[in-house]
Amino acid sequence: MIADTPKPPYYAVIFTSERTVGDNGYQEMAELMVRLASEQHGFLGIESAREEIGITVSYWRDLLSIQNWREHVQHAVAQQKGRSDWYSAYKTRIAFVERDYGYHRS
Repeated sequence: MIADTPKPPYYAVIFTSERTVGDNGYQEMAELMVRLASEQHGFLGIESAREEIGITVSYWRDLLSIQNWREHVQHAVAQQKGRSDWYSAYKTRIAFVERDYGYHRS
């Protein structure tokens, strides 16, 4: 589903990853992280897709909101599990969204 973000400006956190073999509790934690992130001040939405690589883009009102999410206690646990159990490689990018536009068929 495409996130219903507000009029820019806002920020996008782009998390790209390559998974290790097996679930090892990943799906349950991923669902928890989406729920917890959506409860955070400044959270605007999320989009995710996974094939050979996974790409998750979360949208945030400001950099402070991103920093607060990065430092969230349960998110920190998930980050550690990601390094030890779930990812063979990952990269996080933070981008400033100046403009967006789209189309939705009725």
